[in-house]
Parts: sequence; structure tokens; C-alpha cells
Amino acid sequence: MDQNGVKDNVKLTKLSKCAGCGAKVGAGVLAKLLSDIKVHSDPNLLVGFDKSDDASVYKISDELALVQTVDFFPPIADDPYIYGAIAAANALSDVYAMGGEPRLAQNIMAVPEKMPQEAVHEILKGGYDKVYEAGALITGGHSIFDDEPKYGLAVTGFVHPKGLLTNSGARPSDVLIFTKPLGMGIISTAMKADLVSDETRERAYEIMMTLNKKARDIMVKYRVHACTDVTGFGMLGHLLEMAQGSNVCIRIRTDSVDYIEEALEFARLGILPAGMYRNRSFAQEWVDEGSVSLEIQDILYDPQTSGGLLMAVDPDDARLLYEELKGQVPSARIIGEIGAYKGGKRIFLY
Repeated sequence: MDQNGVKDNVKLTKLSKCAGCGAKVGAGVLAKLLSDIKVHSDPNLLVGFDKSDDASVYKISDELALVQTVDFFPPIADDPYIYGAIAAANALSDVYAMGGEPRLAQNIMAVPEKMPQEAVHEILKGGYDKVYEAGALITGGHSIFDDEPKYGLAVTGFVHPKGLLTNSGARPSDVLIFTKPLGMGIISTAMKADLVSDETRERAYEIMMTLNKKARDIMVKYRVHACTDVTGFGMLGHLLEMAQGSNVCIRIRTDSVDYIEEALEFARLGILPAGMYRNRSFAQEWVDEGSVSLEIQDILYDPQTSGGLLMAVDPDDARLLYEELKGQVPSARIIGEIGAYKGGKRIFLY
């Protein structure tokens, strides 16, 4: 039986080749796929797909902009309710990363024809509950049959145009703050082989089901120059997008980065998701690893599902923001700083 009393007669993760955001198309491949597509301009389109941001943003008035995103993936958990909740939290996070507030959501679902109705119901219930926790509404959606289950949301939110955050506004001397532990892709890979302890599995689920709402609500009170959520491209992939978009370099204090301890041991054993190798291939030429161990590097390249917010904060506000975050988001850490780019590598690990 799962946590909601539904008969546990289907192992969702056994029905998919990849788990969660580990199924995401690699950033390098994605850039090539989009490279020759003509982008139409509109003066009210503040953020479009020609950028590397988490959502598109369209200005409605001087006081209001529309934020739109879509995200879905194959099962990250065998419990259908947990899977639905994680997928919803992951999709909602894109709006939070832009400084916005989610308002409407629509289900996107693919299920095998023989999947038990109770399991489908629990996936949807997990998504509904998480959307309502965010203060938004689910208003419908679309479903199809497919050999592999997939679930997620199209989300619409709002943001004041002057409060809009992108991943390309980081400035030299900014302080980097991150709000969740890393290691979800590694742990999810180990789960498929039944290698993860019950305690670590439950902690990973709790982290992935946690909304970035509290972090966003605190973040918007301070001078944050750039923000992104860390998901399928791993921390280093998303940091590279921030560094290139902002034309800066980034220094990461790896001993300040929080991660699930068991993920480090699995990394040492080579139990790693395919997405980690895609992320390394995309970003590694821009990264100076210094003397940082290979297993820590693996965790930094590890694709995350429903990861935390990565903020570039004005140095005069960083300490106050961090102290307020720690009261409600205990995993928040100051992990590095932004520097002026002088050519060569973009990211330095030490």
C-alpha cells in the first residue's frame, strides 16, 4: 500500500528509462535544435524562448506581466501521489524563479492504457494538492495514452514588470545563495536499483515535494539581481547559463554546498544518471574544477528534479536575505560569489 492507502500494484519508476528531470534534453543539444528557428519580436515580450530562462514573460500593463511555463517528466517515485506532487512542485518552481506568483495550472498527462485507475487518480491528486498549496488553481488539462507515464503542468502566473527576475542579471560582487540540497538525480538512479536507505529516500521525496514558495516570498523583499531554479541541467549547467547571460564569472565554495550524504557515496561508486554525463559534456569546458574531488563534481553536474532557487544577491542585502531564509528554508546556503569576467573559464570551483 502507498501512503494514501492505494494498492501498490504498479512500480512507476520501472515503466520509464529516466527519472524526473534526468529525462530532460541536454542543454547543448537543445541549443542546436533551436539555433536556426526565427524568433519574432514583440515589444511586450519581456522574456522569450531565445533566452535560457525558466519561463516566458509578457507585459500586459505597466503594473502586470504574465508568466507562462510548462514542465513534465516520467516517474521520479513509485508512489503515484508523491510522483504527482513532485512533478507539480517542479513545474511551479519556474514561476517562482522569475519572481512571480502562480495562479492557474493545467494538467499534462500520458499514461499506459493498462495503468490502474487508482494510480492515475493519485498522480492527479498529488498535483492538485501541491497546486492548491501554492495558492493556484488547476483548471483542466490534456491527457493521452503512452507506453511510459508522464505528468506535469502548464502554469500561468503574474509578476510586476519591475520585479521580474531573469538568470542574466547577475553583477560582479553579488553573493550566490542556494536553497535546497543537491543529489536528487544520483539518489533517483540508485532508487531504481533499490540501493537507497528508507531514510534517504523519504528525505529526497520531502525535498523534491517542497515548494519554492517560501524562498520566493522572502527573495522578492531584497535586491536580487538574477535567479534560476536548478533542475535538469544540474547546478553547473544552470550556473553556466547565468554566467554567460550576465557576462560574469562565478566562484563556488564547494564545501558550502549542501547535498544528500548518501549521494556522495553513490557517486564514488559510479552510480550516476545519464543526465549527469550530458551536463558535464555541456558545461565542463567552461569550468575550472581546481582540486575538487570527482564525486563532488558529479554532484554539481547531477540533474536535479524540483531543485532549489539559485539567487545572485546584492552584497549589501545578502546577509539579511540569508538570515531570513534560514528561519523558513533551513537548507539555504551561501555558496559563492560573482566576479568580473576577463575571458577564459566562467566557473571556478574551490
